[in-house]
Amino acid sequence: MDVMPLLLLVAGSAAVAGAARRTPVPAPLLLVAAGLAISYVPGVPDYTLDPEVVLPLLLPPLLYTSAADSSYLDLRAQLRPVALLSVGYVLFATFVVGWAAYRIVPGLPLTAALVLGAVVAPPDAVAATAVARRVGLPSRITTILQGESLLNDATAITAYKVALAAAVGEGATWSGGTEEFLVAAVGGVGIGLVLMAPLHWLRTHLKEALLQNTLSLLIPFVAYGVAEQVHASGVLAVVTVALYLGHRAWEVDFATRLQEEAVWKMVAFVLESAVFALIGLQLPVVLRGLEKYSGAEAAWYAIAVFLVVVAARFVWVFPATFLPRLLSRRVREREENPTWKGAVITSWAGMRGVVSLAIAFSIPLTVHGGEPFPQRNLLLFLTFTTVIGTLVVQGLTLPPLIHLLKFPGPDPQAATLAEANAQAQASRVAEERLEELLADERNTLPPPLADRLRSVLERRRNAVWERLGQTNPVTGESVDDTYRRLSRDMIGAERAVFVHLRDGRYIDDEMLRTLLRRLDLEEAAAYREAA
Repeated sequence: MDVMPLLLLVAGSAAVAGAARRTPVPAPLLLVAAGLAISYVPGVPDYTLDPEVVLPLLLPPLLYTSAADSSYLDLRAQLRPVALLSVGYVLFATFVVGWAAYRIVPGLPLTAALVLGAVVAPPDAVAATAVARRVGLPSRITTILQGESLLNDATAITAYKVALAAAVGEGATWSGGTEEFLVAAVGGVGIGLVLMAPLHWLRTHLKEALLQNTLSLLIPFVAYGVAEQVHASGVLAVVTVALYLGHRAWEVDFATRLQEEAVWKMVAFVLESAVFALIGLQLPVVLRGLEKYSGAEAAWYAIAVFLVVVAARFVWVFPATFLPRLLSRRVREREENPTWKGAVITSWAGMRGVVSLAIAFSIPLTVHGGEPFPQRNLLLFLTFTTVIGTLVVQGLTLPPLIHLLKFPGPDPQAATLAEANAQAQASRVAEERLEELLADERNTLPPPLADRLRSVLERRRNAVWERLGQTNPVTGESVDDTYRRLSRDMIGAERAVFVHLRDGRYIDDEMLRTLLRRLDLEEAAAYREAA
C-alpha cells in the first residue's frame, strides 16, 4: 500500500489550513480552492472518496468532537427548530430537489432523481461549525445550525437508502420507508442511551489520563459501529453519547481534560483540513464519464440544481420560523421572538460538505437487472458542483451578509460580566470551604502556605473583574495582555535556568522534563486566566 498520497494529503491540507489562519478567508474555502487547483497538477494521484472509509472512519470523530463541544442544554432549548430543520427540511429538500432534477435532466428517472435529492439534502456538520466559528454568529443561530447539522445526516442517509432501493429495483413503499426511518432514529438514540452511562463510568474510573484519552478516541467508533451492526443510525448514536459525555465532562479529572482538549483539537484540525481538501481533489474523478454531455448542458444542470437547493432552504426556513409562533401560544411564551434577519442567515448558512459526496460515491454502478445505474456520473457531478457551490458562494458571502444586515454578534462585555459573577460565587464558596478545612487540626499548614491558598482564590476572583475595560496608560495594553506577557517572561527566565542546569549536568533530562511540565501548567493557567 502506497502511503505517500495519504501523507501528502494530510501534510498539505494542514499547511493550507495553517496559512488560512493568517488570511480573512475561512479555512474550508481556501482548502477547497487548493484542492481544486492541485487536482489539475500533472502527476497528482486520484483521491477517490471511498464511502467505506469516509462514513465509518471520518464521520464519527468529526461528529463526536462537534457534539461534545455543543451545549446539551442549549440544544434541548432549541429542540423544535432543530427538529424542523434536521428532519423536516431534509425530507422536504429531498423531494423538492429530486422533483426538480427529474424535470430538468432529460431521461433521468424519478427514483434516481430522488437519490440525488437525498444526497444533497443535508447541510454538513463540519462546514457549518467551521464557518459559524469564524463569522461569530449569535449563540441561538449557532446552536440551531450545529444541532441541525449533527442530526440531519441520519435523516438523509435513511432517505437515501429508501430512494436507492426504489432506484435499483428492490422496491420501496411509503410505509416501509417510514418504518426504516423510525427504526434507524429510535435505534440510534437507544444505542447511544445504552452506551453513554457505561462509557462515562469507565472514563471516570480509569486512573491514567493516557488510558482515558485512548478510550476517548475509541468512543465515537464504538458507538457508530455498534449502532450500524443492528441497522440503527450510527450518527445519532455518536451524537447522543457525545452530548452526554460533554455535559458530564466536569466529572473527569483535570489531567484528562487538559490532554483530551489538546488531542481532540489536533484530531479535528487534521480531519477537517483533509476533508475539505478532499472535496476539491474530487474534480478529476467526477468529470470522468461526462463525455455524453456538452459543457453547456452540464453547466446548466449544475446551476439549476444549485439554485433549487438554495431556494428550497428559504422556502422551508421562513414558514418553519414564523408559522409555529402564529399557531401556538406555547411557542410564543417559551421561545424568544425570531427575526427575519435570523431566518435569512439560517437560510443562507446551508453549506454542504463531504458527507454528501461520500454518500454519492456509494451509489452502485448497476441496478438489480445488471444495467448501469441511470446517469450515475451525472449525479456525482451534480453533487460535487452543489457542494462546491454552497461552500464557495454561501461561505464567502455569509460574513458580508451578516455585516450588511448589521446582525449583532455575541456581546463580549456581557459574557465577561457573567463569568465574573460566576467566579465570585464559586470563590466565595471555596473560601468558606478553605477556612472550614484549615480549622481542622488535621489540615494544619504553615501560615505562608495557608496564605498562598487564600491568594490563589483572591487572584481568581479578581482576575475577571480586572478585564472589564482596564488598559495600561503607557503601552495601551489590556490587563490581560500585560499579565500574560509578564507571566510568560518570568516563566521563560526560569525555563532558561533549568535548561542551563541540565546542560551543565547539574540535573538530568528526567528532572528537566518534570520541572518544565510544572512551568507549562503554570503558563497554561496564566494564559487561561488572562484569556
